[in-house]
Amino acid sequence: MTSPWLSPVRLAGPHASLEPLTPEHETELAAATGDGELWKLWYTTVPSPATMHAEIARRLGLQRAGSMVPFTTRDADGRVVGMTTYMNIDPVNQRAEIGSTWTAARVQRSPFNTQCKLLLLAHAFERGAIAVEFRTHFLNHQSRRAIERLGARLDGVLRNHQRLANGTLRDTCVYSITQDEWPAVRTHLQWQLDKPRA
Repeated sequence: MTSPWLSPVRLAGPHASLEPLTPEHETELAAATGDGELWKLWYTTVPSPATMHAEIARRLGLQRAGSMVPFTTRDADGRVVGMTTYMNIDPVNQRAEIGSTWTAARVQRSPFNTQCKLLLLAHAFERGAIAVEFRTHFLNHQSRRAIERLGARLDGVLRNHQRLANGTLRDTCVYSITQDEWPAVRTHLQWQLDKPRA
């Protein structure tokens, strides 16, 4: 059962759009994950073309259970370039995490990620979120820098938090943006999108 607090929705901006994940996205998502062979990064979990069907089914199962709202992401030209979610949804305390995100290499380090996060954060806070979390591997420095550029603050590090598929233990950095911080963060993200790019 989908959470009544955060439910599937279409979100769009000039640089990116998000739509509810469906099984029909499988072929395009499998092609997108091949751009950069993202599943080979040891410190994160990204589906390969061969495991995309199972990953879509997993995410849709969590959506039915009410703990996740999964999206397919598209670039400014409408091409499928990845996935993201609201996850660990807590409707009682109105908290959620934005995570399980991956993006094709061709749109990394572009306005795409900033636009996606602005859309997701705006929707969550408009629905009454008191805080939105982001989590990543301690050693995923690219992800940590991207989260920090959003304006999220480090809450702490969960040591030996998860065992990865290769058997190593993950230290998880937990970041968040709170409701009272959101107006300044929103202004900052919009400025990042509007400023001239070199």
